[in-house]
Amino acid sequence: MNAFADLLGRLGRTVLRLALALAAAVFLLSLLLASLLVVLGVSLWSLITGRKPAPAVLFARMRERSQRYAQGAWRGDAQGTRGAARGDVVDVEAREIEDVGGPRRP
Repeated sequence: MNAFADLLGRLGRTVLRLALALAAAVFLLSLLLASLLVVLGVSLWSLITGRKPAPAVLFARMRERSQRYAQGAWRGDAQGTRGAARGDVVDVEAREIEDVGGPRRP
């Protein structure tokens, strides 16, 4: 009877593994389908409104900034300091500008 119990135990484990694998496959396929529906919905909405989706605009801005700073804006070269040579000190005279048309602060 011990061999029969082992056979039933192996059969039960195999059925349970197959059921869990099937459940995982169904979950992954439903997640994929949901993400595709969201991408299609956002794409249609952007076509209807005529604006780019927010994630596309965000990633475009990040790419532009990374390219700008990769070119040397942090290093203090001629582009970053607007014409001053590296290591030079630029002295400017400060002057006060009066606000003519704006509201007055108390």
